[in-house]
Amino acid sequence: MHPTITALATGNLTTLTEPFVKAGMTASTPAPGILQLIHSPAQSSRPRLLLSVAIHGDETAPLEMLAHLLDELITAPHRLVLDLMIVVGNPAAIAAEERYIDADLNRMFRSERGDLQTTREAERADDIMSATTAFFDIPKAEKWHLDLHTAIRESYYPTFAVVPEVIDKNGRQALLAWLGKAGIEAAILNPSSAGTYSAYTAERYGAVSATVELGQVGTLGKNDLTRFADTSAALSDFIYTGVPPAGSAPAVFRVTQELIKHSEAFCLSFDRSTKNFTALPPGSLIAQDRQIEYRVGPETEYVVFPNPDVRPGLRAGLMVVREKS
Repeated sequence: MHPTITALATGNLTTLTEPFVKAGMTASTPAPGILQLIHSPAQSSRPRLLLSVAIHGDETAPLEMLAHLLDELITAPHRLVLDLMIVVGNPAAIAAEERYIDADLNRMFRSERGDLQTTREAERADDIMSATTAFFDIPKAEKWHLDLHTAIRESYYPTFAVVPEVIDKNGRQALLAWLGKAGIEAAILNPSSAGTYSAYTAERYGAVSATVELGQVGTLGKNDLTRFADTSAALSDFIYTGVPPAGSAPAVFRVTQELIKHSEAFCLSFDRSTKNFTALPPGSLIAQDRQIEYRVGPETEYVVFPNPDVRPGLRAGLMVVREKS
């Protein structure tokens, strides 16, 4: 396998630091799978970009795409004009070829974890949050976080993003414009964090953040990266210019309901072949959980991330509506 892909997949990023040190940067690996590249001296006028991949161990395409971007940077480190942090979320799950080891890492970025506190993913989230604090702890710097994923299900929008609603208006407009340039077809404005990494950085550090879904899960080393050429190009432009390139904004949706699984009796009213952004008409049954019924409201809603296999107490899906332009 390609050496940089192997380095990212195993979390051994110390092998990537030398070219950046020679270019006069501070290159550090505060924990396995985390790389920080900081220009010296640190300046609040320089943007800080956090790119995270493989928060779920079976989401490998973004990791491969990032490996190719890093290869370009390694040959010409002086082209990096912003401060950059790379996070490979769950190397242990990558090695196991599983989504996670004990529990979903993308529900751990919060202080209250209940009985999940003793999981390996909770410990990993603590390491990631500590490194994130060190990276974003610089006053007035423009902060961006793009958390790159792939979805479990097929989707009527093969590429889409979840955008924390807490982001200020100017940051949100810049983000939507970048998403459009990156070939992202839809964006969901979400008022609730659900413990996700991108919501954590938006709420805690005021970062312009998004969870970006790039197609479906795939096998490491066998992903078709041509599908993400626009995303890769938009990331390169950002890294080499320090300015997020802008395109036409994607279709925008907003969350109307969170489907919380309260018990093992939870069941969806549709099967596992249902695609993300499937439309459900007003009043139709979405899911049942003992005496609880989830139904569509007065206008057509679209289902996203339906997953009945999550633990009780966690989100089992979102319902969204299309924003009127």
